[in-house]
Amino acid sequence: MKLPRRRFLHLTAGALALPAVSRGAFAQTYPSKPVTIVVPFAAGGPTDTIGRLLAERMRVSLGQTVIVESATGAGGTIGVGRAARAAPDGYTISLGQNGSHVVTGATYTNLPYDLLKDFEPLSLLCIAPFVIVAKKTVPASDLKGFIAWLKANPDRTVGTAGQGSISHVCGLVFQNATGSRLQFVPYRGTAPAMQDLVAGQIDMMISDPVTSMPQVRAGNIKIYSVTANARLASAPDVPTVDEAGLPGYHVALWHGLWMPRGTPKPIMVKLNAAVVDALAEPAMRVKLAELGQEIYPRDRQTPEALGALQKAEIEKWWPIIKAGNIKVE
Repeated sequence: MKLPRRRFLHLTAGALALPAVSRGAFAQTYPSKPVTIVVPFAAGGPTDTIGRLLAERMRVSLGQTVIVESATGAGGTIGVGRAARAAPDGYTISLGQNGSHVVTGATYTNLPYDLLKDFEPLSLLCIAPFVIVAKKTVPASDLKGFIAWLKANPDRTVGTAGQGSISHVCGLVFQNATGSRLQFVPYRGTAPAMQDLVAGQIDMMISDPVTSMPQVRAGNIKIYSVTANARLASAPDVPTVDEAGLPGYHVALWHGLWMPRGTPKPIMVKLNAAVVDALAEPAMRVKLAELGQEIYPRDRQTPEALGALQKAEIEKWWPIIKAGNIKVE
């Protein structure tokens, strides 16, 4: 007999073992053990960095240890799948972004979970544009010159956070917008790709400020522009793509938190309150701002706002991905 999707995912985890009548009492004592935030990308990358900052502050609000667990690979699908299979008891949180919780739904043909049906949105966190960076030996001094160099030297290498990741998709859009021909090199996250960019093993990345700006400030890589219509407060000297010669190439990386479907509402409310407290903490806000992250306003730090954004992004990106035949088998 074929089991329904959610029952199959939760059967071994004992998700259905908690009687409905006891859930209220269970929520009152929650959390009684450490809570795990599952990060689907490599340590040192933006998602991991945000997760560790969040865990440190949520620990105070919850009065319990919050562990960050890295489960990397396959464009984030391994970590998201780990969270999807977890019991909906409030002890496993899925930290992700528009790559792991939007793009993969179109690029992967056989996901063992459904991004909308198998998760409960918990909260929006923060958003940041990407930056266009290159190895320091590239001769171009500005974005127009860099695009000209790419066209004159086809098959330049672009590091991505994995095949079918948001950085891969943004790279394909960049390739189409500039008329260049690029060779995409997938990694198990942004951090290892950046290591190779610094070492000169790849030519460029469309990366996040969290990973890129420390290397830019150290003089290890070049930066050409920000993929937004406004400059970064943390890097006011870096021009926008509109100013630098690629108008309209606006792409960004946003982060959110999800819970396994069926997590009791009282636990969702308690966790959301802990997240809101964390994002309001002054030191947390300063650290995220230094990393080029803009925290969403308080009225958007909600399950409803995250759910609405995720659905809107699916409607935006899935047709583009499918039209470009971007698939991961």
